Amino acid sequence: MTNRKTLFAILVVCDIILIAAGAWWFWPRAAAEAIDFDGSRALAHAEAQMAFGPRPTGAEAHRQTGDYILAELTARGWKTETQEFVYRDAPARNIIGKAAIGRGPVIIIGAHYDTRRHADRDSASPTAPTPGANDGASGVAVLLELARALDTQDSRYEIWLAFFDAEDNGGIDGWEWIVGSTHMAQTLTVRPEAVIIADMIGDADQQLFFETNSDAALSAQLFQIAAALGYGEQFIPAPKYAILDDHAPFAQLGIPVVDLIDFDYPHWHTTADTLDKISADSLERVGRVIETFIEQNP
Repeated sequence: MTNRKTLFAILVVCDIILIAAGAWWFWPRAAAEAIDFDGSRALAHAEAQMAFGPRPTGAEAHRQTGDYILAELTARGWKTETQEFVYRDAPARNIIGKAAIGRGPVIIIGAHYDTRRHADRDSASPTAPTPGANDGASGVAVLLELARALDTQDSRYEIWLAFFDAEDNGGIDGWEWIVGSTHMAQTLTVRPEAVIIADMIGDADQQLFFETNSDAALSAQLFQIAAALGYGEQFIPAPKYAILDDHAPFAQLGIPVVDLIDFDYPHWHTTADTLDKISADSLERVGRVIETFIEQNP
């Protein structure tokens, strides 16, 4: 009798263990912890670009930067596409990372990754190439950190991260501005719901105003998000500049666009546009505004 009781007790304990083990597979798991945009990670992407050197369209450093972007997107699970074209004998390449494909309307977050061939606003070195820390690396850095931080699983959008080529050499040797974004806009097969451009947004003394060629309602929405996040001193909801930038070709198609740009930057198109002029905090503010817009927009 004692042996039978002992055996029964052992069987009961085994059943409890097996049930508990089985139940583990069905126990509701906590939602995955949200990943927040990290400005220090974004700054590391800016540093990586700067390590290649000046990055004008067609240069070896420019090709290496494009390969770096592709590798980072692929590592984060984004589907990549390229648009290769030749402009004034220079090989050019737009790069697009896509996530949540087919989920909903397309939203494009864009930045240019080329830098200016001549620092023509630099009185001391007007023919030297620009380093392009703010005007080039900063927007790309934000997009690459968004590739890590965005919650693409629950997005209501199909998200495109667009890295435009040949934006920044207008007025040099017959080059036009915004060549890559114009090429992309002309070859769209879907109509995006919105396009948001991040350009020259890394200045440590950051001040972003309404850009007057941008969609007023979409601008207001982004700046309201910034205010709610505590960035009211940096995102100032007042018009100041009208800029020809990568949003323009999409605006011409009637697509709502916003150009996030800090044009109060004294080192623009000079050899002083170096890494020490940008900050992780500035990159983080812009990144979190875009992240919040995408993840919380109903």
